[in-house]
Amino acid sequence: MTTESCPCQSGKPLNQCCGPILEGKAQAQTAEALMRSRYTAYATNQIDYLERSHAPGEAHTFNRSAAEAWSEEADWLGLKIIATQGGDTKDREGVVEFIARYIWDSKEEEHHERALFLKIDGQWYFVGGKLVET
Repeated sequence: MTTESCPCQSGKPLNQCCGPILEGKAQAQTAEALMRSRYTAYATNQIDYLERSHAPGEAHTFNRSAAEAWSEEADWLGLKIIATQGGDTKDREGVVEFIARYIWDSKEEEHHERALFLKIDGQWYFVGGKLVET
């Protein structure tokens, strides 16, 4: 990983933000950190990480081919965290509402979601999400 800006728009270099999490050298300490790393995984086409970060028992909900297509075909523009509920270092559950912006088929799009995360054995996992109608 280089010193380029992290795609999650934290303002930090990739190698000091989501990079170590994606490489397995660090764990996401919060639900928001896991959300940011998942966005960065989409932006950098790291599908194995997306699959690994799904909660145990929820892996059947992961559509690898759809994730690959979205990751590869979208031009990722940025991530905005709207709100978080729980999901801190001492919590076991958290919700992160976010907007991921991207270009798909020459059209700018927004994916607005409220995502649920669980901490299992000290590690945060993505459980699922619901789209937010705007």
